[in-house]
Amino acid sequence: MTQQRRTGGPPGARGDRGRGPGDRGRGPGDRGRGRGPRRDRPQEREDSGLEERVIKIRRVSKVVKGGRHLSFNALVVVGDGEGKVGMSLGKAKAVPDAVRKGTAGARREMKAVVLAGTTLPHEIQAKFGGAKVLLRPASPGTGIIAGGGVRAVMEVVGVKDVLSKTFGSSNTLNIVRATLLALSLLRDPKTEVARRMGVTIPASVPQPDPVAVAVASAATEG
Repeated sequence: MTQQRRTGGPPGARGDRGRGPGDRGRGPGDRGRGRGPRRDRPQEREDSGLEERVIKIRRVSKVVKGGRHLSFNALVVVGDGEGKVGMSLGKAKAVPDAVRKGTAGARREMKAVVLAGTTLPHEIQAKFGGAKVLLRPASPGTGIIAGGGVRAVMEVVGVKDVLSKTFGSSNTLNIVRATLLALSLLRDPKTEVARRMGVTIPASVPQPDPVAVAVASAATEG
């Protein structure tokens, strides 16, 4: 007797795609419980106007008696684009936490830098560890001639025209620290010359708006 194949079965049998009225399975348009679409959720924090750059993320493995412990380091620089910049290295067991810690630390470490418009006031060179960085001012329209960590620092600090060169070690952390050290050594030439000569530069007195003066004079005469 030949056994026939059964093409049908009860509603709950395997292979049946139908669902009963009490079925709580996930449907085609159901996204599951909990959070809704990410685009519909409000932003967690307001934009502070600071620029953030994650330069490098490194995985660190520590061998212990019970096995290996994995963690991540995130090198982050933060700047306002107007002469302030900070850097920090965030460490955590997950990449998002490491980036968040690095960003918070960089904001706390922000310091002011002397600039000359869109470039640097003078040439400067600094060394940190085995890395050496040379920065030179450039004419408008040159752009940022740099790479890696130096470019990220220049972008967040607000420099748009600069020439740079790195020597020695290729360690990204040392290069970034050498760049920040070089920026901290920048000085305004006029202020520095006046300080060495013992001359006090008077504070600039704001000049009145000529249009407002003309309008006020016309109203008085009328």
